[in-house]
Amino acid sequence: MLKQYFQDLRLEFAGYNGKKLSQDVMAGLTVTAVALPLALAFGVSSGAGAASGIMSAILAGIVMGGFAGASYQVSGPTGTMIAILATVFAGYGPQGLFVTGFLSGVLLIMAAVFHFGKLVTFIPGPVITGFTSGIAAIIALGQLDNFFGTTSAGADIIEKIMSYGELGFSPNFYAVFIGLMVIAIMVFWPKKWNARFPSSLAGLIIALAVNWVLNFPVKLVGEIPNTIFLEQRLSLGTVPLGTAFKLLSPAMSVAILCMIESLLCGASAGKVKNEPLNADRELMAQGLGNIIIPFFGGIPASAVLARTSVGLKSGGQTRMVSLVQSLGLMLSMLFLGRFISRIPMAALAGVLMVTAWRMNEWNEIKYIFEKKFGTAILEFTITMAATVMFDLTIAILIGVFLGIMIFVLKNSELKIDVSPVDLKRIKGHEVSSDYVNTKIVYLTGPLFFITRDKLEQLTVHGIDTENMIISMRAATSIDESAVGVFKEVVGKLKSSGTLVIFCGVQDNVKEMFDRSGLTEIIGEECFFWDAIESLRYLNIIQTEEIAI
Repeated sequence: MLKQYFQDLRLEFAGYNGKKLSQDVMAGLTVTAVALPLALAFGVSSGAGAASGIMSAILAGIVMGGFAGASYQVSGPTGTMIAILATVFAGYGPQGLFVTGFLSGVLLIMAAVFHFGKLVTFIPGPVITGFTSGIAAIIALGQLDNFFGTTSAGADIIEKIMSYGELGFSPNFYAVFIGLMVIAIMVFWPKKWNARFPSSLAGLIIALAVNWVLNFPVKLVGEIPNTIFLEQRLSLGTVPLGTAFKLLSPAMSVAILCMIESLLCGASAGKVKNEPLNADRELMAQGLGNIIIPFFGGIPASAVLARTSVGLKSGGQTRMVSLVQSLGLMLSMLFLGRFISRIPMAALAGVLMVTAWRMNEWNEIKYIFEKKFGTAILEFTITMAATVMFDLTIAILIGVFLGIMIFVLKNSELKIDVSPVDLKRIKGHEVSSDYVNTKIVYLTGPLFFITRDKLEQLTVHGIDTENMIISMRAATSIDESAVGVFKEVVGKLKSSGTLVIFCGVQDNVKEMFDRSGLTEIIGEECFFWDAIESLRYLNIIQTEEIAI
């Protein structure tokens, strides 16, 4: 993998010159402007603090961007993980959060080694859309206290909302004003300006300026240290082994979300740049990044489509975009910390609420509801509800299991069509026209345990039938349960005097027949390529019987 990485790196930077460097620098600075407010917001929302969000973005850009599976990937803290990280921080403190990030990195490296990246393709689209919308809802609801300046209590979103009934709900209207102002700026900011100066950054700067002048009684971000070595960072010796085992579940959730988001980001951005993503190397980069980041006090990160697409649209050429972004964030942390610390929390809440709204895949949601795709709507709705109410890993498992069950039920129908020999279809094939007591049975669909009852109907169709030709060209698979039923059916038909012939049997189905002993019961001479060959065989038998 390392050898291939350096080969790809040489190709990526072949012909690299001053013009491409300037394009990368400008694109990287543009990404910095997008990443800064999001890093602050996600850091605060996780519980670890704004500095942890910035540190995560800095190191993710260097490590994950530097070793990424493609030249365009830009990584950083992401909203999809915030619900998990906030819960872990509330229950286990900062060290618990850092251990979760570290363990998720280990799991991601294991996923890269065992090529688990391909598993993402098995998750149905509506399931991904559903849990993305669920995460968006969690992010928005999780900002109610910061947005309204209120106080709640509880281990999860539902409990916190319910706690307002006991603790009361008394909004700080100064905080609400600042939050609404940021939302309005982000919503109405002209698109042509947004390409050069992101609306989220504009909203935070204006909110900072307004609060700096008017000094509203609102909660602020707080101190931003002017060092990259944060006071709060991972110390493995301080975490009991029992606690680490308890954190494996949230770490698994973070790793799964990182894998999904990074690979989907790469797949989408890869189409824009016409450059395929090396999934295994991408997961390795994500794993290395999430192992290193906690030791500097950062929260877990992954590749993010928003920043990646901004880098591409801004003319980015290579992974230098990600490195320049990290440099820009580092300089911001070291020299602008005094100003960042004065940003109102309500302003960050406004940024996150708009971000949560935009996270939803509205085109996909509109499409499945407009077209009334019942299965997709069910998968989307249940996964979204499960994401809000349960753990994200459980939500994904529920969604995938639901998708599999619906697929199995929809595709488990076995069609059995029975017809006499059509003389018009066999005309000109040099076969006899005397097939009065012969039936052709066409099987369409999978043959497995769910379709056993249907298969047993073949016995009924064989009553008073001299010859039965079973065409299985449209039966592409079979399990041992269906083979067992076939053995019973063939036995009954043969005992009643019916000759059973098979045609168009797929290779894998024939293999199951051979292994189960069914071929021996039927006779190898009773298997043919198609119905015409089967009829010719019947001609030979009839001729021999007449001769006798």
